[in-house]
Amino acid sequence: MAEKIYECQICKDSGFVMKVMEDGYEYATPCKCREIKIAKDRLKRSGLAKEFTDKSFENYVTGDNAQLIDAKKTAERFANSIDEGNVNEAHSLLLCGQVGAGKTHLGTACSMSLINKGIAVIYMGYREEMTSIKSKILDEDAYSKEINKFKNATVLFIDDFLKGKITESDVNVIYEIVNYRYNNKLPVIISTEKTLDELINFDEAIASRLIEMCTGYIVVFAGKELNYRLYRGGAA
Repeated sequence: MAEKIYECQICKDSGFVMKVMEDGYEYATPCKCREIKIAKDRLKRSGLAKEFTDKSFENYVTGDNAQLIDAKKTAERFANSIDEGNVNEAHSLLLCGQVGAGKTHLGTACSMSLINKGIAVIYMGYREEMTSIKSKILDEDAYSKEINKFKNATVLFIDDFLKGKITESDVNVIYEIVNYRYNNKLPVIISTEKTLDELINFDEAIASRLIEMCTGYIVVFAGKELNYRLYRGGAA
């Protein structure tokens, strides 16, 4: 009989490993592969699994545009700076500005690069997930369960941050997520059409935390000529 091939050699695809704890007893604890599987399942449920597979650094079109070349280099540098041993010491990545410049593409490429290194990335489509979180505000247990998925993710990719009309409830939820991740040194990848000034004008407390978290990895796209959909026949 052929030897069974496991995706994870550590837990043999069970999702758990046995560890002896301080009390001397052996307990089943989640394997590191479990978080990766959860992240991939969330991608499939969001309908973005194919998009995550298709969008990479290699097929991000820069042409000879200096802004796009620099943006790609910054995103690659960010992805290369993180490994399993330094996630809690890593900076975050902010991709902001011009519509259609490929912000989601680069955020996706970073996410796939990290997932392929065994680092779980939770995708948060801003508008859809904010609606889901806010619908549970009156149920404390349901709200905590929902928001904690994003607060505690190893790496969180917030796509289309601040898209649409923003309410006071939005601000409170955003602050809770961002402040928690700021205090616990948990990295985020953010794509947004807002400029840095617009982020600061939106809420200085949130913006200042994000800017500090993303030190060295802030990309600002400026100029309609960068719009893939209008001028280069692609998709951001």
